[in-house]
Order: sequence, then C-alpha cells, then structure tokens
Amino acid sequence: MMIIVSACLAGVHCRYDGNAKPCEAVIRLVAEGKAIPVCPEQLGGLTTPRQSSEIVNGRVWMRDGTDVTGAFTRGAQEAINLARLAGATSAILKARSPSCGVGRVYDGTFTGRLIPGDGIFAALCRENGLSVKTEEDL
Repeated sequence: MMIIVSACLAGVHCRYDGNAKPCEAVIRLVAEGKAIPVCPEQLGGLTTPRQSSEIVNGRVWMRDGTDVTGAFTRGAQEAINLARLAGATSAILKARSPSCGVGRVYDGTFTGRLIPGDGIFAALCRENGLSVKTEEDL
C-alpha cells in the first residue's frame, strides 16, 4: 500500500520559506519505498521560496494580496493524479498548510490564528477516498 506524503516532511526544501520540515517517520517511509513525496504548491507552478499563503472563503491568497487559487488547485490536481498512478490509499500531510493542512488551517489574517478546515490538496485527497492525517498524528 503506497502513501502520499508532503515533500517538506520528507526533507525536501520546498516550503514557502525555502525550508523543509523533516519528519523521521516520513523520511523512513520514503526510504523504504512505501511513500511518494509530493509538493502540490510546486506542482502548481509556485516558486520556492515564495510568500506565505492562507485560505479565505475558499480562495488562496499570498500575503501581498495575490490570488494563487489557480496554482494551488492545479498543483492539488497534479498531486492527486500522482496518488492515483501510485495506487495510494492514504496521505501524511503537513499540518496547517494551505495545501496540506488536515482539520485546521490558518484563518487568512496572517496572524497565526487557526480555524477548522482542510488545505486544498487535503480536501481533494478526502474527496478521492484517501485517508488523511498529519505528521502530528504519527
């Protein structure tokens, strides 16, 4: 059974700030060939580094007010296509991310406040029948 994982958790420097958020359990799954790392934001054409983004009323905005919903949606679709090709049934995603957050995401004010909700890719994973959790659930 293959697992899709957020690439930043696998040690890839793809986050908005150019960093990774390595998670040893995820790195081990990738090394064992049990998981495939994806970064929906990069797959959608966003650069690294880039401004931070948050979701407001279903749209994704960068801190400077640029609407990047299209890039997030394209990237999520590309990532779910990879998940399908790999036969993935579950995903381990980066908590609170506007792409990968599961259950809680930032509220769009760029103040660090969290609200209930999923990131764009996490929601698409659920819609496609994948079970989703974050590194905090491991």
